[in-house]
Parts: sequence; C-alpha cells; structure tokens
Amino acid sequence: MFTGIVTDIGTVRSTEARGDLRLVIGCAYEMADVALGASIACSGACLTVVDKGPDWFAVDISQESLSKTAPGLWQEGARLNLERALRLGDELGGHLVTGHVDGLAEVIGLCPEGDSTCVGLSVPAALGPMLAPKGSVTVDGVSLTVNEVSDHGDATHFSVNVIPHTWQHTTFGDLAVGRRLNVEIDVLARYLQRMTAARTAPLDK
Repeated sequence: MFTGIVTDIGTVRSTEARGDLRLVIGCAYEMADVALGASIACSGACLTVVDKGPDWFAVDISQESLSKTAPGLWQEGARLNLERALRLGDELGGHLVTGHVDGLAEVIGLCPEGDSTCVGLSVPAALGPMLAPKGSVTVDGVSLTVNEVSDHGDATHFSVNVIPHTWQHTTFGDLAVGRRLNVEIDVLARYLQRMTAARTAPLDK
C-alpha cells in the first residue's frame, strides 16, 4: 500500500529486454534500507525491487504491466515519481493507494489558477462513475483531489489542481497536452462500483 505522496523522482538509467523488461532506476533513496523484494511505486505502478546498488534499484516489468501503463515511462531517460511502500505507523498524508493502474488519462488542458495549475484530464467513460468532485484519485502516483467531473459520450473529463510544491517535486513539471498518465481510482470507489454492478446484475437461473 502507498499514500500517493511522492518522495523522490527517479530516472531510468537502462532497459534490457529479457522475458520481462528489466529497468535500472537511479534514485536518492538510502538503498541499504530497501530490501530485495520490497515494493516501490513508480509513477503509480507497484513494482518489486529485484536488484539494487548504492543509488539505484532494478525492477522487472511484465507484458501485462507494459500494456496497462502509460507509454514512454519505461524507456531510458524517463523520469518517474517514486514512493516507497507504506509502513504501519507512517503518516497517511494522501489516501490509500494500491499501485494498481486502472486506466490511462490524457492531458487535455493546462491552466494557471493563482499559483497553482489546473490540469484537465480525459479518461474512458467506464472510469467515470468512480470519479466524484472532492473525491481522491491517483495520477502518475500522485494523490490528488478531483475538482469537477463531466461525461462526454465515450469519455469522462475531470480536473485537478496541482499546487506549486507538487508541481516542483514531481514529474508534473513536464506535463503537456496530449501526454498520457497512469490513473488509479480510489479503492473505495472501486469496491462500491463492483458492489453496485453485482446488485443490479440479473441472477443466474
């Protein structure tokens, strides 16, 4: 589990195509405190540390993960929002995040609002019922609050405000219209959607 509070920005140093894709990611973590097998959220995707050095760790990304995550993340030079797994007793600064990507969002607008930036995003309509104003959403591993939601046929649009601190301490400073990002719906909304669907589904005879 994670909280959606980014604690470092990593950089993909190298990639190697094996059975899975092996990535070496440079970081500022004290890697002596990170065990092999530990989980680190990389731009919202929970990945397992399979090797490490003083200032880097390696992960293997399956074809399933490659097919479900944003393009451009897993290539040399890419910058990733990093968060180590939540420990019991840690402060829950964002919201509970599993590190399982539910879909991709496309940036459709960037608008200054005071010192912050309003980011407009578009997701497939299937995710729309699980987004609500003032609810939580994780975008590229960052816990954010939904401002507004509107449905548009086969897509749902929503907006979030990114404060200057978040803009400067995540990869959001690189955002541009058209870029696609990993999205994780609030886990409570995910369960409620499933419960509602099961309740309204016809019973098997």
